[in-house]
Amino acid sequence: MKRGFIAATLLSGPAWAAVGPGVPPTLSTGSAFLQGFLGLLIVLAALLLFFWFMRRFAPGQSGAQGVVKVVGGVMLSTREKVVVVEIGDTWLLLGVGGGQVNTLHTLPRPEGASATQQSDPLTGFSEKLKEVLRRREG
Repeated sequence: MKRGFIAATLLSGPAWAAVGPGVPPTLSTGSAFLQGFLGLLIVLAALLLFFWFMRRFAPGQSGAQGVVKVVGGVMLSTREKVVVVEIGDTWLLLGVGGGQVNTLHTLPRPEGASATQQSDPLTGFSEKLKEVLRRREG
């Protein structure tokens, strides 16, 4: 008798179908939240994988700056700045602003200078901080 009951239950379809046609299944709030959360996690994981793939295998992307190296720059206003760029043994003083780049001056690279010694404000700050800490300690 149990076999007949189980077979009839399995053949009758899902449990919510017994409510009647046109009646939507009831879904608890917790399971709806869990389903949405899992969907969001899957989408975020897919995005992270895509960005990792693009960063890792995109053509023309490398850790080195390549042939053109930025030596330093100064902001003149919110839209204009002056930048020193090293190309080989030549330094170019470029004016950047208003959607244009203009060569202001060309000069040979000074002796002992390289693009690795960029005028980074954080480097200057860290050196000054080290100096202040040395004075305080001794």
